[in-house]
Amino acid sequence: MKVIFTRDFLALILSVAVVGLGSGATLPLTALALTQAGYGTDVVGLLTAAQAGGGLIVVPLAAWVAARFGGRQVIVGAVLTVALATALMQFTSNLWLWAVLRVLCGAALMLLFTISEAWVNQLADDATRGRVIAIYATTFTLFQMSGPVLVSQIADFMHGRFVICGALFLLALPTLASIRKTPHASEDEHAAHGSWRHVLPQMPALVIGTGFFALFDTIALSLLPLFAMSHGITSEVAVLFASALLLGDTTLQYPIGWLADRLGRERVHIGCGVIVVVLLPLLPWAIQSPWLCWPLLYVLGAAAGAVYTLSLVACGERFRGVALVSASSLMGASWSAASFGGPLVAGALMKGVGNDAMVGVLLAAACAFLVATWWERRRAPAGAIG
Repeated sequence: MKVIFTRDFLALILSVAVVGLGSGATLPLTALALTQAGYGTDVVGLLTAAQAGGGLIVVPLAAWVAARFGGRQVIVGAVLTVALATALMQFTSNLWLWAVLRVLCGAALMLLFTISEAWVNQLADDATRGRVIAIYATTFTLFQMSGPVLVSQIADFMHGRFVICGALFLLALPTLASIRKTPHASEDEHAAHGSWRHVLPQMPALVIGTGFFALFDTIALSLLPLFAMSHGITSEVAVLFASALLLGDTTLQYPIGWLADRLGRERVHIGCGVIVVVLLPLLPWAIQSPWLCWPLLYVLGAAAGAVYTLSLVACGERFRGVALVSASSLMGASWSAASFGGPLVAGALMKGVGNDAMVGVLLAAACAFLVATWWERRRAPAGAIG
């Protein structure tokens, strides 16, 4: 059983990592294609929000779909859907059709991530949860980080670049085929003690922390290159800014997870939020100096990624069984809502106020996380739910 468990765990991690590569390439490629076609940041924000909207729509159905069809079947279907929808963007320039395709991608990716993240959290124990979740986050982000690098290489392939991105997702299918056992939603999933109404008051900081990183991740892949180009950075270098953020996220998640296991999750969680709030306002000032900009992006990406990773860790610590399913769904909803509304607000503000407004949007979200954490600390601990 232990061998099967290890095989399935590794297969799931590798499959989701490949999906990370595809999604890490598709968002910046979409933003680049729209910019080359003459559209502004507001349109880029709308298309990015369309993908997040698809995820938000499917969140309430995720547990039912997983229970009805099985975890592996749903993940395979999600991979096929996102691959086809991405490839079809190559054959039309109609913005409405692009929006529909991005909605399909968002719904498929949300199903995939909801199932995989809940499973990984179920596999971890409290003593090593920080490191186990960090392995998952690190592997995914390592591949996602390569997406913008890939875009810088295929951006000139005008007649095949979206097909290439769509084909990337299909690389996940061989490892998915090797998975023997996947989690299923429990039959009492809608029991009162595990309902979202009971769970949500116990996790406001986790919901907001997830929303912050969803906003951070989406903007980094779609609007950050445009922000960099507005400061005189060439497009070839600008698309690598997201990779610098993701590099920090990738390489430091395991050390941060280890630190959280040793020093306490909450203490490290708050510290990462403080680092984000301190570093974000420095970005417009540091962007003209490579010696300052690249290290700043690296540390900023690590701290922002840890806000999300440690939110997942806390979710597994606080909740069990049905309540864990509800908590995972709430975090998925937060991710989709932030990814949907954030780019709309950021894109509009960047066009109306200036490109530095992107930093203000991210800073406001990070501050909201710290305020929610402070509010949680003033309340008596609720404990885990069985």
